[in-house]
Amino acid sequence: MSAEQPQPPRVALPEVVVGASPVTIEQVAAVAQGRASVRVSRAPEFLERLRAGRAGLLRHLEAEGVVYGVTTGFGDSCETDVRGDAIAELPRNLVRFHGCGVGEPFTEEQTAAIVLTRLASLARGYSAVRIEVLEGLARLLTERVLPVVPSQGSVGASGDLTPLSYVAAALCGEREVRWRGRTLPAAQALAEVGLEPLSLEPKESLALMNGTSAMTGIACLALVRAQRLARWAAALTALTSDVLQGEPRHFDARLFAAKPHPGQALCARWIREDVELEKRRAVNAQRVQDRYSVRCAPHVVGVLLDVLPEARRFVHTELNGANDNPLVDPETGDVLHGGNFYGGHVCHAMDAVKTQVANVADLLDRQLALLCHPGTNHGLPANLVGAPAAEVAAHHGFKAMQITASALTAEALKAAMPASVFSRSTENHNQDKVSMGTIAARDCVRVLELTEAVAAIHTLACVQAVDLREGRGCHRRSRSLHEQVRRFVPVNRADRAMDDDIRQVLAS
Repeated sequence: MSAEQPQPPRVALPEVVVGASPVTIEQVAAVAQGRASVRVSRAPEFLERLRAGRAGLLRHLEAEGVVYGVTTGFGDSCETDVRGDAIAELPRNLVRFHGCGVGEPFTEEQTAAIVLTRLASLARGYSAVRIEVLEGLARLLTERVLPVVPSQGSVGASGDLTPLSYVAAALCGEREVRWRGRTLPAAQALAEVGLEPLSLEPKESLALMNGTSAMTGIACLALVRAQRLARWAAALTALTSDVLQGEPRHFDARLFAAKPHPGQALCARWIREDVELEKRRAVNAQRVQDRYSVRCAPHVVGVLLDVLPEARRFVHTELNGANDNPLVDPETGDVLHGGNFYGGHVCHAMDAVKTQVANVADLLDRQLALLCHPGTNHGLPANLVGAPAAEVAAHHGFKAMQITASALTAEALKAAMPASVFSRSTENHNQDKVSMGTIAARDCVRVLELTEAVAAIHTLACVQAVDLREGRGCHRRSRSLHEQVRRFVPVNRADRAMDDDIRQVLAS
């Protein structure tokens, strides 16, 4: 045993019982972030369903039936007949030859989401795996023994074969894992937590790998972030309206009742509440109509809010769907060969969300430009310089911050190209139409990261503007965000590096 620092006692967490009911997107996020624990249901009817599926497969094999990936080779090698001792070797070899992922590993949070997503799918009972496989995945999550999974190498149909091979390998005590802040051999980590390496039986490696759980786990986390970003963008629009002395009646509920897209109505309501519209007297602003990036903000953010429910529906179905091949009907024992590993729905969801997130980046970048330019910021100093009047000429305030925001926005917009249209034939033309869903999910995360950084820069600029206005005309959200940010970021009175300021906002 290695010398470990004493670990703090575990705090009782909310529990996700896999197999008792569908797993939600929020539960995936909670488990991934260490805010919830996991266990597999021990309900008799659930265990019986698992046993029935496994028994159906074994009966088929005893009758010398043909089962893809059990009595045949994989992929285009499905015409290769596998019999005798080779059947037992096949599961181990499938895991090993797919150990060819590249790129930066998924984060521990993302990996935990992937493991739980695979567990939720196998718990449907169509995958013909033993309860030991499900329990093994649950233990990886409980002990936070998380496989090191390279992020690149999946075309998203035949599922996420290569990424998920690293999950299967960890269960078997092979390759590397992250545990308690260290990267170490899987076998060592399993021994540390008292978990025996699993010997996978026929079809079990295929069931673990031949599914959409990498893209779906990442998508769950992306959807939670996108919802938060939408609310953040609404709050920043309220601040921008305040400090630009804009016209808050652009967010009047009657406008959005006249064209009732739910998302834009919700965003307008958020902004309306943030600027305390119901408490404000009718006054003529400097312009009767604000520029589009403020006036039309609910219409931009609203598209994201209207895309999210459909994206959530697609991802929730995938999360709780049996998405490997072949499936075994637990009721009849029939072996069903099909293509449920195809990740088209998740790919569409992520392509749609990332496009709208990139539009939010563009919106916030344009709002920032209004704040920085003396021709559009209604009396604020150029570039929001906070230095005393006698020293202004030597300082540049948020000039470079705007350049950074513009660069981040351009990169986000570039990454919004839909991944699904880049399907290409592979694996000897067996996988001749693929989803690219995992690439779409990774792209979506990247666009979110970029847009959140733009939002952080814009947050700092808005708060700087509140200080420059000395709080005049600032309402509920402006006061609240100003107070939060000023707890850890001082007002900018003279040119200084602000990269740490951005990090502080992103971490808060």
